[in-house]
Amino acid sequence: MTNNVLNTRSKMTVDGDTVEFYSLRALEDSGIGSVDRLPYALKILLENLLRCEDGRAVTREDIVTLADWDVRAGRQQEIAFTPARILLQDFTGVPAVVDLAAMRDGVARLGGDPARVNPRQPVDLVIDHSVQVDHYGKPEAFQLNAELEFSRNRERYAFLRWGQNAFENFSVVPPDTGIVHQVNLEYLAHVVCLNKVEGVNVAYPDTLVGTDSHTTMVNGLGVVGWGVGGIEAEAAMLGQPISMLIPDVIGVHLFGRLAEGVTATDLVLAMTERLRQYGVVGKFVEFYGAGLAHLTLADRATLGNMSPEYGATIAVFPIDDLTLDYLRLTGRDPRHIRLVESYAKTQGLFREMKSEAVYSDTIDFDLAVVEPSLAGPRRPQDRVSLSRAKDEFNDVVNSMVTDSGQESDSSLTNFQKSPDNIDHGAVVVAAITSCTNTSNPSVMIGAGLLAKKAVERGLKVKPWVKTSFAPGSLVVTEYLAAAGLLDYLDQLGFHLVGYGCTTCIGNSGPLPKAVSTAITERKLVVASVLSGNRNFEGRIQSQVRANYLASPPLVVAYALAGSMMVDLTSESLGQDAENCDVFLHDIWPSVSEIQDVSEVVLRTEMFKSSYAGVFEGDERWRQLPTPEGQQFNWDADSTYICNPPFFDGLEMMPAPLQDIREARVLAMLGDSVTTDHISPAGAIPADSPAG
Repeated sequence: MTNNVLNTRSKMTVDGDTVEFYSLRALEDSGIGSVDRLPYALKILLENLLRCEDGRAVTREDIVTLADWDVRAGRQQEIAFTPARILLQDFTGVPAVVDLAAMRDGVARLGGDPARVNPRQPVDLVIDHSVQVDHYGKPEAFQLNAELEFSRNRERYAFLRWGQNAFENFSVVPPDTGIVHQVNLEYLAHVVCLNKVEGVNVAYPDTLVGTDSHTTMVNGLGVVGWGVGGIEAEAAMLGQPISMLIPDVIGVHLFGRLAEGVTATDLVLAMTERLRQYGVVGKFVEFYGAGLAHLTLADRATLGNMSPEYGATIAVFPIDDLTLDYLRLTGRDPRHIRLVESYAKTQGLFREMKSEAVYSDTIDFDLAVVEPSLAGPRRPQDRVSLSRAKDEFNDVVNSMVTDSGQESDSSLTNFQKSPDNIDHGAVVVAAITSCTNTSNPSVMIGAGLLAKKAVERGLKVKPWVKTSFAPGSLVVTEYLAAAGLLDYLDQLGFHLVGYGCTTCIGNSGPLPKAVSTAITERKLVVASVLSGNRNFEGRIQSQVRANYLASPPLVVAYALAGSMMVDLTSESLGQDAENCDVFLHDIWPSVSEIQDVSEVVLRTEMFKSSYAGVFEGDERWRQLPTPEGQQFNWDADSTYICNPPFFDGLEMMPAPLQDIREARVLAMLGDSVTTDHISPAGAIPADSPAG
């Protein structure tokens, strides 16, 4: 344990066991700062400084400064943050593991013990970004896609499996298990950590950084964490603190409740629009107010997940009774849940309506005014109300057609029954996908109920629509099957295609040949509708120029309509067996219907069974030929897993630092080009903004 100059180490008893912690109240009682008025997120950072105080990276002055911080002053002050753990996904995490393997080689060349090279902080890597939707619309789609995934990624998977066995403090969640952020929310996150340090049980808040921007999904659980670059993540893995400015904290005051027919997706799209307009880039966002009582934990996680889309570093919710209920639902140890409650209340981290923090600024947000919406065609913050979607898309398609040198035709609404005859505005991709919404039972059950009603009325998905269903965890298919809803999704072509991040990062796979040919030959402006969080042009599918984010039920509805040129609020989705028009409001499930199903099918046992062998993987994973030993056996012919030269010529004494001279810009990119456009996790078409 660090030398706590400020003497705030305190004790508490949980289930008869003595637990030590670094007390924020003791700090305030000693006359330092006014801790109680600090936002929740800054309290988490303050505890981090208290616990990690060493007189070098973290000093007494740093602690006093943050404890007495005036969040409204607009000052800037640097602090050192040490996350409790690191979260990696497979694409961005591989370089970090490669560097650790190379470091072992360097240590061995100097005569040291390579087995001593391990992450200093706990690291979890979830393989979720490699599955692609090649097969869809058939019962065997998941199996076929999984086989292709393993054949394409065998070398990388063998390397990660070696790392799983070789390194301490490092775990790997194998492929076909779930999306990193949902697995983190449902299983990996502790909320409060408990570790034995020098023989003493020490409790402290769960914090993390991850190599994926949507690491913020876990903010919904009261866990402070955000996405960072690979270099920062590697430094944190090795125990180095992350240097950061004390952030402004914007308080979002939630009040009211969502209206009937409005989903959590509609809420997050409205919030993204609002916060983008306000400007929260580089800031912390913290939600408070009476409206929190009307949001589920999954709703909160959805808001946290979209934090990168409105530019905030985090979007956090304090710990409260809902947090504890979710931990119980997802099968966490009852003793640990009691620790979370005791620690949060003792530290002043538990949400209480009577106690409101002081924020840099506040925003009022009425949940009651949120309406059914989409976002697109290019940016997550470009919200479009469902009632205006047809008219606005008509403007979009005309501008895109004009830009491409074609003649504009505002009457592009006549669709035939064959993919060969599709026209502008065709929905060619409809994907229930992404960590954002597949973590939320209300919208997933809503999609299943809508599919059931559509099938019962005789509706079918249009033949040019590529449908897919890629949930974020095994639990999703468990409760949908228990509700008897999977079969109806299957009948509409939304068969399971894989557990992982698919369409949202561009792993949507090729379009059917007839559709692809029609788009190319006629230069069509076609659309995708997905329940994801990113919709930049060219990201979802290289031939699809217009991409819309929507709730899972709306994804199903647009697959039935087959076109953005249909007004779902007033026009028919199709005809039933009696040739009567069927409208969206005829098959849209009510809140009470969704709640009734949820109460019956959502069971703790599902989470326990799904995560019982989470690190073991399936037979394909277990049978992978995997190198053994403390050092990796590099393949000299590999063009992917290569030994980097960082440690070549390494000596016991480091070489003197040299000035960097005549450095050149590597890439100068346009507005709205983000790291997601140039990420190795997705394709970079030559004619895309990043290309």
